[in-house]
Amino acid sequence: MNRWRLLLTRPAEECTALAQSLLEHGVASSSLPLLEIEPVGLDEQALGVLRAVDRYAAIIVVSKPAARLGLAELSRLWPQLPPLAWFTVGAASAQILQAQGCQVSYPPVGDDSEALLQLPALCQAIAGPAPRVLIMRGEGGREWLAERLAEQGASVDYLELYRRCLPAYPDGTLAGRVCSERLNGLVVSSGQGFEHLRQLAANDWPRLAQLTLFVPSPRVAAQAREAGAQNVVDCRGASAAALLAALRQTPAPALEALS
Repeated sequence: MNRWRLLLTRPAEECTALAQSLLEHGVASSSLPLLEIEPVGLDEQALGVLRAVDRYAAIIVVSKPAARLGLAELSRLWPQLPPLAWFTVGAASAQILQAQGCQVSYPPVGDDSEALLQLPALCQAIAGPAPRVLIMRGEGGREWLAERLAEQGASVDYLELYRRCLPAYPDGTLAGRVCSERLNGLVVSSGQGFEHLRQLAANDWPRLAQLTLFVPSPRVAAQAREAGAQNVVDCRGASAAALLAALRQTPAPALEALS
């Protein structure tokens, strides 16, 4: 596993934490954040959703930024939070909510939308008549989750708390980093992260598409393959543990500069 040399593309703070986890297991990495979190101001409609948050049978929080920003906005409107059924896709987001006293359910394995939908606690929460579900997220994303919930009879609302921007980098930065640091694998944590990877790669994408690409879910894997990625590994989760498990199961290619 220690022959892997990976490019990490999460927001800067998350890249630092992931890089440390990988290093502890002998995996080298280089960080090039491709997602920059920018909070968005909430309009009156969004504030109305938060004022009536106690009407929802389930609150689904899809990321750590959504957890932090959602709690911050709620604290301004609710001096004491009402009892709510909180759900997250993974343990990291759950920990942020739990630190504020929230009762949170999340999949024990496979931290993605597919695993969340199979969670007994969520199935029970939306089993009542005309359940309402609130998804806290960034701008766009998780439509597949909302569609599956609607098929089960739930009415789904979104609360969009941030947007994910691509930081500004000079042309050729991505391929240059891969070549200079002899990287043999790319890691993305979301569909939008992959799109930013392609956007930054620009004319270098056909060459970069030959590298092993580690993705968090079947949906992102399909997205990447459709875009021409030739060696996609679905980690079935975006956590460090999920990535490490995938690395153990995937033979590392020879270390050589991108030609």
